[in-house]
Amino acid sequence: MGGCDGVRVGIAVARFNEYVTGRLLECSLARLAELGVFGDAVRVCWTPGAFELPFAARKLGELEDVDAVICLGSVIRGETSHFDHVAYGASLGIARVALELGKPVIFGVLTTDTAEQAVARAGQGASYADSAVEMARLARSLGDGMG
Repeated sequence: MGGCDGVRVGIAVARFNEYVTGRLLECSLARLAELGVFGDAVRVCWTPGAFELPFAARKLGELEDVDAVICLGSVIRGETSHFDHVAYGASLGIARVALELGKPVIFGVLTTDTAEQAVARAGQGASYADSAVEMARLARSLGDGMG
């Protein structure tokens, strides 16, 4: 059983643009393992797209054995305003979930103009893992009842 100070992390990953989100996930998982968070201390679930991430984040965050949630997605600007609606909905929803649950929910949704920009930033998954562990520890130190 893995666990950095007993930290347990849920990861919600959008399947849309999986060539980017899959890499985000790989980098997040690798960094979590480096931090000692692996095995049954990590729970991963997939959503169709970034717009659905807040729902999955809420469900993961409601689990007693999840201390922080990472939301991974990639929204690439196209020729319509769809980008704006999806990016806004995902960011607002993820922020709302964090505040309502009182648990760290990390915004790991890339919002880029091009696919090339998204691919170039896919390695940022590691920084989202760092943020999740740091925020879980902060929440614990502030007395949220974890552990």
